[in-house]
Amino acid sequence: MASTLTRPRHGKVIAGVCAGLAERFGLSPFVVRLLFLLSCILPGPQFVIYIVLWVIMPKRPV
Repeated sequence: MASTLTRPRHGKVIAGVCAGLAERFGLSPFVVRLLFLLSCILPGPQFVIYIVLWVIMPKRPV
């Protein structure tokens, strides 16, 4: 499990938020992306949270 929450430079689909969350919590990026997509069926601020995480999560250093 990674110790910090960062967005990867490779293996990302849109901004790398789901891939970064998956790595941080030891999950598959596919599972995190699927859970995010399924959560979009429900009402709530999912897209806003994604954008906020995109802004505040730093990219992983080279």
